[in-house]
Amino acid sequence: MSSFSEKMNDQSPASASRTAFDGFLDGIAQLCIIVSGILLVFLIATFGWLVFGRYVLNDTPTWVEQSSLLIVVYITCLGAAAGVRNNTHLSIDFVREGLPYLPREIMRYIADLFVTCFGLFMAWQGWNLVLENLERPIPMIGFSESWRAAPLVICGVLMVLFSCTNIAKRLLKSRKG
Repeated sequence: MSSFSEKMNDQSPASASRTAFDGFLDGIAQLCIIVSGILLVFLIATFGWLVFGRYVLNDTPTWVEQSSLLIVVYITCLGAAAGVRNNTHLSIDFVREGLPYLPREIMRYIADLFVTCFGLFMAWQGWNLVLENLERPIPMIGFSESWRAAPLVICGVLMVLFSCTNIAKRLLKSRKG
């Protein structure tokens, strides 16, 4: 998989030089993808255990449903954050790419600003959910409900970091030339 900095073309805000900070951010995005992958494997294994327990042992493991709901939130949020860094989200960009340079760049800034605002809102509201649910346990597994909201905070912060980096790199690139 190629990193954000390796995707140097007209669509990316990065410059031709790769910095240590780029490597750091790429490492965070890669870690998000690795953790999501491991959780996906665990999710599949737990559903296998659910089917085995229900139909072979005739004793359904009740914790699988709640743990699966928790795991799906982590997979989704970590994958979304990595998608912002790697610029791999589904987008309809044929209109933007058909425009001249200046309006195309303005639309890229606007898109990054929307992602930044969304990430801030997600982190803020996720944090409120974390604080409100500290004492409420998740049924069947006993963890705090705050564990369900924690990925919102993580994803929101990473989305803000990655999209602000895109904006900064784009601004630096436009100032240089």
